[in-house]
Amino acid sequence: MKTVCVFDSGVGGLSVLRALLAHLPDVRFVYLADSGHAPYGDRSPDWVQERAHQITAGLCDAFRPDAVVVACNTATALAIDSLRQRWPVLPFVGVEPALKPAVALSLSGQIGVMATKGTVDSARFAALRQRLESTHACHFHAVACRGLADAIERDDPVAIRGLVHRYVQALRSMAPEDQSIDTLVLGCTHYPFVADIIAEAAGPGMRLVDTGEPVARRTRDILGLGSACHARAPLPKFFSTGDPSVLEGLVARWLGLDTAARAWTA
Repeated sequence: MKTVCVFDSGVGGLSVLRALLAHLPDVRFVYLADSGHAPYGDRSPDWVQERAHQITAGLCDAFRPDAVVVACNTATALAIDSLRQRWPVLPFVGVEPALKPAVALSLSGQIGVMATKGTVDSARFAALRQRLESTHACHFHAVACRGLADAIERDDPVAIRGLVHRYVQALRSMAPEDQSIDTLVLGCTHYPFVADIIAEAAGPGMRLVDTGEPVARRTRDILGLGSACHARAPLPKFFSTGDPSVLEGLVARWLGLDTAARAWTA
C-alpha cells in the first residue's frame, strides 16, 4: 500500500486531504500541520524554504513516503522547486492558485484571487499569471489576505467574517467600471473551509474555485494507481507542531474523522 505525506503551515491543508481521501481511499496518509509556525504567508522566502526542507526530511525519515503533497500555496510557491532538487527521486505534488481552471469558467475575463502575501508576491505566481494573461482574454486581480489564514487557524468567526468582507470589497474595487469579477480563486488551502462566508460576501454572481480536486487527481496519476480501489487504507495519522487537540477537533469537524492527533517536535 502506498504512503503519502501531506504537510501544510497549519490546518488549511485538510481541505486538500479531504479531496485526497475521496479520490485515493487505498492510500495511507500522514498529515502534518505546522501550526506552531503558522502562518507562512508573512514569512520570508528563505524561512519558508528552510522550514519546508526540515519538515520533508523529518517525514521521509519517519515514514519513507511514496510521494509528498505540499498542501500549502505559500510553501509550493517558495519551496517546491528546491524540494525537488534535494529529493530528485521523490515525487512532490504542490498546490497553486487555480488560475487556469478559473479562466475556463469566467465569462467576463475578470478574475479575483484571494491568497497570502507570500503567494501573491512569489515569482511562481507572477509567471503563471503573466502566461495566462498573455494567451487569454483575461485579467487577474489579486489581493494578499493578511490575517485570514491565521483567523481560520484560530477558528475565530468574527475575525474571519470581517476579513473576508474587507478583502472581497477590495477585489470588487479593482475591476473596471464596465465589468465585474465573476470568478474568485481561493488561493490558500485554508480558504475553502470558509467558502460559505466568502460566497456570501461575493454574492451569487461570483463563482469560487479551489485546488483540492486537481491535486488529488494529480497525486493518483503520479502514484500510478488505476481507478479501481483494491483495499481501503487505515485512517490517516495526524501530527501538529502546535496544539494537537486543536487539529484533532478540526479533523472531526471538517473531515468527520474520529482519530487522535499527536505532537510533532521536529
